[in-house]
Amino acid sequence: MNIPRLRFPIKTKLTVATLIPLAIAILICWMAGVFILSAKVAAQAQEKVRYDLSVAREAYLNELTRLYDAVKLSASFGRTSETVVAADQRALAATLAPVRKSEHLDVLAAVDASGRVIFRANNPQQFGDDKLRNQFVARALKGELVSGTTIIPTAELALEGEELVRQAHVQVTGTRSDPTPPAPLNGAMFLFVAAPVRDPAGNVVGALYGGVLLNNNKKLVDKIKTVVYEGAKLNGRDVGNSTIFQGDVRIATNVPNTDGSRAIGTKLSAPVYDRVLLKGAKWVGRAFVVNDWYLTAYEPILSLQGVPIGALYVGMLESHYSAVKTDMAVLLSFVLLLSGLTGVSMSGFLGRKLAQPIKELELLTRRVAAGERDVKSTIDSRDEIGDLAERFNDMSQSLAEREDSIIELNRNLEQKVQLRTAELEEKNRLLVQTREELLRVEKLAAIGELAAGVAHEINNPMAIIRGNTELLQLSVPEDAPNREEVDTIFQQVKRVERIVSNLLKFARREQMERGEVHLNELLHEIVGQIGHQVSLEKIEVFEFYAEEVAVVEGDQDQLRQVFTNLILNAVQAMPEGGVLDIRSAPVGSGDNYEVKISDTGVGIQLENLRQVFNPFYTTKANGTGLGLSVSYGIIREHGGCIDVESVPGRGSSFTVLLPCEH
Repeated sequence: MNIPRLRFPIKTKLTVATLIPLAIAILICWMAGVFILSAKVAAQAQEKVRYDLSVAREAYLNELTRLYDAVKLSASFGRTSETVVAADQRALAATLAPVRKSEHLDVLAAVDASGRVIFRANNPQQFGDDKLRNQFVARALKGELVSGTTIIPTAELALEGEELVRQAHVQVTGTRSDPTPPAPLNGAMFLFVAAPVRDPAGNVVGALYGGVLLNNNKKLVDKIKTVVYEGAKLNGRDVGNSTIFQGDVRIATNVPNTDGSRAIGTKLSAPVYDRVLLKGAKWVGRAFVVNDWYLTAYEPILSLQGVPIGALYVGMLESHYSAVKTDMAVLLSFVLLLSGLTGVSMSGFLGRKLAQPIKELELLTRRVAAGERDVKSTIDSRDEIGDLAERFNDMSQSLAEREDSIIELNRNLEQKVQLRTAELEEKNRLLVQTREELLRVEKLAAIGELAAGVAHEINNPMAIIRGNTELLQLSVPEDAPNREEVDTIFQQVKRVERIVSNLLKFARREQMERGEVHLNELLHEIVGQIGHQVSLEKIEVFEFYAEEVAVVEGDQDQLRQVFTNLILNAVQAMPEGGVLDIRSAPVGSGDNYEVKISDTGVGIQLENLRQVFNPFYTTKANGTGLGLSVSYGIIREHGGCIDVESVPGRGSSFTVLLPCEH
């Protein structure tokens, strides 16, 4: 029994094919968008908290600066030094009490040069005790103006007044993770300043010290919160808050408890305690504060000796940024959902639009199957459907199709003929090029034969001319007027002899005397002697010879001529000075040795690079153009090769490859 197969219209398939990638793209965009937004919001939140900590630190330091200015001005006040020297408590009271009241100082007192308290504005009945153990006072009596944060022990705080002891009291509460009873705080934390009092001669006659109690100091932490967060709220709760810690205990804070009271006396979490108070480093991150999660920042408060004695904290409710992230995620989802609905509508419309011409082609095909001819499609679409309609029209004209096929076949045949003709022309060109190369070689050989003959013919008359010139030099005195012309004739004769010698070498007329050549020693010897031919005053010579390079088989004199010529050319290419580098090294498996001679001279132009080994080619004013061609021939006779690389303006490098001794 045949089960009928489900049939899906092309419109449905096109719609589904469009929607699937759209849905996948929307899903990927949603996931990527939520992730990027969350990461971006989290990064900005952490950066905001880090910045808030900097602002809080400035507010904290501003309070210390206010105290610093008050104590400093009081110490330098007109008659303060006289009243301190005289220990006049009534005059000190008249001076210090108004300052303490107007500047809202918790502690303000004067000591004499020995460190004994003369007068306390906050507790006038208590005086005469020694304050030298206080580091601030001790350094002030040495002439320093000292400010910072300190902890005053409870016993010492009692001397400043029982009211301060009661004000500084903080009830420490335990934590659920630490069941042991909490230890009470020992002492209280102060912003503290001590300033020296100097007489008119500049001598230290005493000191003033003042302080602001931080324990239960609501005013300071509320001021920090106002400066940093400007009263921002979320659902009736403050978005941010600040805290001052003495050790790991909150002594001044606006972090709320569950009942709405300030969480004074609660303790710092263990991870933050380890990093901030034990290691003295900042903490920026997510942390659980009292009863909620916050994005927090802590930094240690250091004593005068640089030891962490407390911490400064600012934090924002994490739920504030969670709400922002949720709103952005909802907005993104709405935008993507709207885009998806629009895509579905467009997909259905495009599916119907694309399926219509296919349906028309189906009807035309049925007409052809029924025997109808000259059926033509009127579909005008610039895509595959339009191509299909054109093929349908071609099918209804079989004769024209056969003619087109024959024309296409002829066209292919012509193309093949053209291809074969082009290949034949290329081979003919290569043949002509090979013949030209053979002609060039034959011409060079003929030039060599001619050079040898000319050199031999010139040698005999030149020998006579040289002999007669030497006799003429002997007969003409040094101071004779014609002596310069005779010397010129002699120099030109020597030049002709050098040219003849190079012609003979170029013509390969000299017999090679094979023997063992120690390559490194030969190179070093040439470098040592080259200074006798040209000046090496401005040239640095570097020799790098590999120990593996030992002996090559060849004519030592001819190889000396080659390397001398290459080194001499390198030196002459550096008229303003430079670096001459000579190296030897084994190549490959050690069957060949390489000698590389490099300079930092003027270099060789690209159009001249291929001609440097041609005979009679030279760029020098006095050159013969045979030096490199002779060197090329000698190296080839030794079974080696020579090559050149050059960069105009940066130098050249000649590489000689020689087979080692076998």
